[in-house]
Amino acid sequence: MTRPDPMPLLLLVTNGLRAYRAYLLRSIATRYRVHLINNAEPTWERRYLDGFTAVPDTGADAVLAAARRIAARQPVDGVLSWHEEHIVQAALVAEELGLPGTRPDAVRRCRDKFATRTALAAARLPQPAFVVVSDLDEAAAAAERLGYPVVIKPRAAGGSQGVVLVRDAAQLADQFTATRDVPVPHTPVFDQGVLVEEFVAGPEVSVDAVVRDGRVTPLFLGRKEVGFAPYFEETGHLVDGGEPLLADPDFTAMLQAVHTALGYTDGWTHTELKLTPQGPKVIEVNGRLGGDLIPYLGMRATGIDPGLAAAAVACGREPATAAAHRSVAGVRFFYPPHNDAVIGSVGFDRTGLPGAIDLLVPLVAPGDVVSPPRKGLIDGRVALATAVAGTPQDLRAALDRAQAALRLRIDGHAGAPAPA
Repeated sequence: MTRPDPMPLLLLVTNGLRAYRAYLLRSIATRYRVHLINNAEPTWERRYLDGFTAVPDTGADAVLAAARRIAARQPVDGVLSWHEEHIVQAALVAEELGLPGTRPDAVRRCRDKFATRTALAAARLPQPAFVVVSDLDEAAAAAERLGYPVVIKPRAAGGSQGVVLVRDAAQLADQFTATRDVPVPHTPVFDQGVLVEEFVAGPEVSVDAVVRDGRVTPLFLGRKEVGFAPYFEETGHLVDGGEPLLADPDFTAMLQAVHTALGYTDGWTHTELKLTPQGPKVIEVNGRLGGDLIPYLGMRATGIDPGLAAAAVACGREPATAAAHRSVAGVRFFYPPHNDAVIGSVGFDRTGLPGAIDLLVPLVAPGDVVSPPRKGLIDGRVALATAVAGTPQDLRAALDRAQAALRLRIDGHAGAPAPA
């Protein structure tokens, strides 16, 4: 079949929120024809798309049927998804169409945190001790065996949903049901759906890497800021283009061993680890690009374009991974002061802000109702700010200035009685 266009055709399974994913699509569209498969009509995405297919839902059957129809009309070079709930669908499309990618069973191994833990344990790789449970009684027995405090988490959720630090049996009883009942679309219903894990102390980091033919190339390491205890809401990230851990042979060898144990061979991954006194321990491995603008920060800190690198690997091409410069980039998220806050207005006073400020982005609109964790997680954020600087100290100072410049007006509680 003769190609009608020299630019490769890339299928994208769903798109995500504009504030967090538009930069990826914008870059990819400069070198690839992007065909979006989604269950909602494109809006802001249209300018970056070569085509669009509407599906009744984004489950595997509908996505596969759409991909078959597209491939029957023209050659497809690759498939990509950066959305946690759709990475298995993308893997199934790649397998069926003979495209580059990690096998679906290995991608499922990343989606299922118990399967991840089991594979890493078999390879004797460092991670927290863990037990999978189905009910509160089993969770209580597991916590006693592991020793409080423990972390409970849903077996297959994302975005820190349902992840809670519990310090005793009373807190476990109070939190267990909400963790067990976190909705997880497009995932099997597990008889044992909650993990109870040993709590390991130390700062948490994430590593975004490209993987090609089983070879792992780590690109960006993000240092997390976490808040709203006992939950693990990620309130900010810092990416240093000169991060020394990415040049540590023991650290990179461990990352390689983790991916080998999981069978992850081709694509992009986001690995989360705790830097404990005993060394790094794996928290989870996601078969997609990192969220929370972490790849964007990596791009600003190094010049490596994550959208183009991910698209290249998805199409079986060698990605560009050489850094063009070394800076420090960071993001900070802002939240409402209480649950069910009715947004009156949100914005930033830009007067006198330092040149290090990069993005100032409101995430809500007047009339929206939002809550901080636990009731609201990522969807409870009211705004974000990013900055790029020469040192971590200068970066944090710039983000402090951005935080001071936030102008948020709350018009009361949703559902509260009107004043007499």
